[in-house]
Amino acid sequence: MSPTRLAADVFAADPAVQEAKKTLLETLVRHQEGLTGIRAADPERAASYRRTLESFGGQRGGSLFYPYLGSGLGRGALVELDDGSVKLDLIGGIGVHYFGHSHPGLAAALLDAALSDTVMQGNLQQNTESAELVAALLALANQPTGVETTGGAVPGTPLAHAFLTTSGATANENAMKIAFCARQPADRLLAFSGCFAGRTLALAQVTDTPAYRAGLPRALEVDFVPFYDATHPAESTARTLRRLDEHLARHPGRHAAMVIELVQGEGGYYPGSSEFFTALCERLREHEVVVWFDEIQTFGRTPRPFAFQHFGLGAYADLVTVGKTSQVCATLFAASLAPPPGLVSQTFTGSSSAIAAARYVVARFSDGDLFGPEGRVDQVARRFAAGFDAIAARHPGWLRGPYGLGAMVAATPFDGRAETTRALLYALYERGVIAFSTGGRIARLRFLPPVAVIRDD
Repeated sequence: MSPTRLAADVFAADPAVQEAKKTLLETLVRHQEGLTGIRAADPERAASYRRTLESFGGQRGGSLFYPYLGSGLGRGALVELDDGSVKLDLIGGIGVHYFGHSHPGLAAALLDAALSDTVMQGNLQQNTESAELVAALLALANQPTGVETTGGAVPGTPLAHAFLTTSGATANENAMKIAFCARQPADRLLAFSGCFAGRTLALAQVTDTPAYRAGLPRALEVDFVPFYDATHPAESTARTLRRLDEHLARHPGRHAAMVIELVQGEGGYYPGSSEFFTALCERLREHEVVVWFDEIQTFGRTPRPFAFQHFGLGAYADLVTVGKTSQVCATLFAASLAPPPGLVSQTFTGSSSAIAAARYVVARFSDGDLFGPEGRVDQVARRFAAGFDAIAARHPGWLRGPYGLGAMVAATPFDGRAETTRALLYALYERGVIAFSTGGRIARLRFLPPVAVIRDD
């Protein structure tokens, strides 16, 4: 006896629905054709645009970093603003817009979500796409090697579970709860100097930027170790292990986990190395400290979908957090860390539209053309590097770099002071290019280009 055909499937397959979606998407593409390059603002819209910005800034309690209010339409790396200008977006909401603006494939997924029941999915009510997304994320994280990495073969990862959530900070909060529960009564964390983990009350203690926790009560004890120094690899590895041993000896059995950025983002776009991370993870294993890879920014931006795969660290991945590019964020964790019921739970874990977008992203990450030695991530990285080298050759002292890994690209402009870099950012913005800065001791220009759609020109 064949199963009952679902009303939802009949509706989705209705010729009228299919034709309406096709018409909408074709119309979207037609209207995108007018966005061909950077365009200056329309003077006739300037006054009303400025009033809206001022009003919005006052109502939200602070002005925007850029005078950016999108119109709702874009084309790949180009985005139209409500003042009539068109910008080249090379930061993508700090890494969120991997597929750029108004991507037809994403739009098709979002149309399906708009016609689907349950606007917000969560604790009591989820649709089948949540189950499909979790399965796809775990399959991607546990995929066998087949792509050359800096660390050689990637052992199979032990990740068995994935919990969806609405933000990278919440994914990290869930990771902390899982680690503390699994290693109770441990009550401390380890992290790298210069790390960024989020801005919640607890994560502000992990984030190694005092200004981000000014005025906040102390909520968590965190011990910091130095990050990798590529100019002195052996010495820096020994220094980090020595400092780690000091913390472990001073607080025996008290460290539940270490949060590890494999490429420091806010700290300056510094990548580590396979040898460095392997030595660190081995030491953490010896002391039963949970290894937690924070991939909120690195997911999809290194030569493998996950940076831990690129560095050959799959055997050590107890906890992995992803976000930004994935649209819906997630905490992936090993079966041995499974928490008791109720410890990790949310009224809603994401909107149907965000979950649909995430499924599209993960499917594209699995299809083979973005990653590997000739993948688009590597092509974009090489193109940035060549461009920076050309600028440095023409203008010695203007630019140093590139730094980072894959499609996480940074360069130090001029003297590297925060004031200089900020001035350059605003100058770029006025000329139609959107970038951002890192917040480390040296302020660098940073770029998170929309890898899947940006054109070589």
